[in-house]
Amino acid sequence: MMNLKEKCGIKSSYQLIIILIVFTVNGSLSVFLAKPVLGLINIHKETTHPLIFWPIRIVLIFVIYQITLVIVGTLFGQKEFFWNMEKKMLKRLGLGRIIK
Repeated sequence: MMNLKEKCGIKSSYQLIIILIVFTVNGSLSVFLAKPVLGLINIHKETTHPLIFWPIRIVLIFVIYQITLVIVGTLFGQKEFFWNMEKKMLKRLGLGRIIK
């Protein structure tokens, strides 16, 4: 069975650690940035019905995550890895034409 490093094309344990740190930082950053973005479009937890607020927040977090993943990955020196990952994700979502 192929291990994670071979499957993802990761060259060293150091690179794997950096990639895991990027995922951690980016996930937290996406959740953190969602609140002010929701505020900009005047959607607040206290004044919006939960069946409207939470789906909008989850979709927004997903979009922010995709945008910031390559940025954070680049800051950690892993642009190529995360850009390739992002291209695969966009293709799976049927948005491959965006990157052409």
